[in-house]
Amino acid sequence: QVQLVESGGGLVQPGGSLRLSCEASGRIFRIYAMGWYRQAPGKQRELVATITSGGSTNYADSANGRFTISRDNAKNTVYLQMYSLKPEDTAVYYCNADVLHISLSRSTYWGQGTQVTVSS
Repeated sequence: QVQLVESGGGLVQPGGSLRLSCEASGRIFRIYAMGWYRQAPGKQRELVATITSGGSTNYADSANGRFTISRDNAKNTVYLQMYSLKPEDTAVYYCNADVLHISLSRSTYWGQGTQVTVSS
């Protein structure tokens, strides 16, 4: 099994910044893509950003230019640095990882989510 633990959420004023972290642990041989998704109340979960093991990134239009995804492969950790936050960024943020197990089976895992609230 693999666990993803997110941290770094909280309350921030519009225009502020936050940095989210997500560490994967467990029976991991390799992690392929990692990503961040978010779900606002009454809305579907949506992609924010993804990053491959080689560092290639992909962003949703809403995140492009304001958010930066990065990862530390040695620590099995993915980060999301968010700048210029807006009230519409308010959501529960989930990390996601595509994991190759030591057994060579492959699965996708989700974290439990961390709340980000942007409000004055």
